[in-house]
This record gives sequence, structure tokens and C-alpha cells, in this order.
Amino acid sequence: MEIIIRPNRSVGLLNLGELWRYRELFYVFSWRDIKIRYKQTLLGVLWVLFQPLATTGIFSIFFGKIAKIPSDNIPYPLFVFAGLTIWNFFSTALATSSQSLLSNEGIIKKVYFPRLIIPISAIITAGVDFAITMVVLILAVFYYGYHPNWQILFLSPILLLILLMTVVGLGLFTSSLNVKYRDVRYVIPFFIQIGLFLTPVIYPLSVIYDYRKLLLGLNPLSGVIETFRVLIIGSNKFDINLIVTSLVVSLAIFVFGLIYFNKTESYFADIA
Repeated sequence: MEIIIRPNRSVGLLNLGELWRYRELFYVFSWRDIKIRYKQTLLGVLWVLFQPLATTGIFSIFFGKIAKIPSDNIPYPLFVFAGLTIWNFFSTALATSSQSLLSNEGIIKKVYFPRLIIPISAIITAGVDFAITMVVLILAVFYYGYHPNWQILFLSPILLLILLMTVVGLGLFTSSLNVKYRDVRYVIPFFIQIGLFLTPVIYPLSVIYDYRKLLLGLNPLSGVIETFRVLIIGSNKFDINLIVTSLVVSLAIFVFGLIYFNKTESYFADIA
């Protein structure tokens, strides 16, 4: 007997109704990944804090003290920790979501459900670490004597939307590409390492001039990190053009990733 597993055909790129019907799977996959990650670990949740704090300390010594990289009048440890909070979520979510389809190939071959759930649930799992680190960042902001700008209440949802559209779009694209081309798993960590230096994590955009600033501005994370830093220290000097550019680019990335995922979804069960 031949069994054919295929997605339901619906109008539009995203079938929200179908995702809602399978909403419990988001919880199942996410909770499973969280338990696997922290089960039988020595440091557990402390590792979530140790990694960005240790990286912040190293960057502060080498880039802040030795290289004297400016930080827009923000204490360099706070400056880089704010950038790493965003970057670590992005890099972790992209790395895990790109591998998610291969990690779940057994269930993909057995039963149909919206495949979008798998990479998105991996991103949700990374969001747990992000939330924990964000709490520590807020404490650090008040420790250094800063008070977040009230506009953070209105701009934070926009920045979060930009961040999520970027990582979901790239996660959908790389996860589906990884099903067909298995060497993608080796390429992703390489590009993540390069991306750290193409994103204003250890330096501000203000030190970049001419066309290079425009190119870095096309990186949607640039707008997120730069604006986020401004808001948490209570400044009003955010660049609305940078936010709009990041929003447009992130939307393009999301739509592209979704289109590619939908076009390749039909053969996941065959070659996974």
C-alpha cells in the first residue's frame, strides 16, 4: 500500500486557520526541546546567563579597553550586552530552526501536520533563553543608572516583529534547503560567525561612513539593535528611517522564506 503525505492546498502563503487547529503541537515540540536541552545538565539555566555574560566580559576587555571601540557614550559592557541579547537569540534560533526538519524526519515521514510548526517551534524554544537574558539586561540597565525611554512601549513590538520576521524567514529557508542539501548544516555556523561582525553588536553604526553604513543598514538586525540600545538608556535619538528600512527588509526575508518553504514542502517526507 502506498501512502502519500501531502500538505493541504490553501489560498495565500500562510494558512493561519490550519496552524491554529494544530496549535497544541507548538507546545508539544517546544516543551520537548526545552526538556531535552536542560535535562541532565550541570549548569542548566545558568548556562543561558553564563554564555552572554562571559562573552560580554571578553568583548569589553578586548574591544572596549584595548581596541577602544566607541559605544555612543554608553558603558561598553552594557552596550555590548544589549547587542548580544538580540544577536544570541537570532543566532540560536537560526541554528536550531535550520536543523529542525532533519531532527524530526521520523515524524515527518509518518503523519501530516503543517511543517511550518517544526522550525517555528524551534524559534519559540530559543525565545525562552531570550526572555531570561532580557531580565538580566533590564537589571543591568538600572544598575548603570539608566531609565528606559517611554517610547519603548510602542517601538518594542515593532522591533520584536522585525526580529521575528527575519529569523522565521531565514529559518524557513535554511531548514527547507537543509533537507535537500545536507552540507547547509556546516555553512550556517560559518555565516553566523561572519554575521556577528556585519551587525552592530560590538560597534555602533555611528563609526561607519559612506556607502558601508547603507549596506549595514540593510541588515534588519542593525535597526533592531541600534534602536533597542537607544530606548533602554532613555534617549530619543533613534533613527526612524533605519527602523522603516529594517521593517521592509525583514518583511521581504519573511515572504521569501515562506514562499520557498511552501514550494519545497511537498518533498520533505521523500528525502528527509
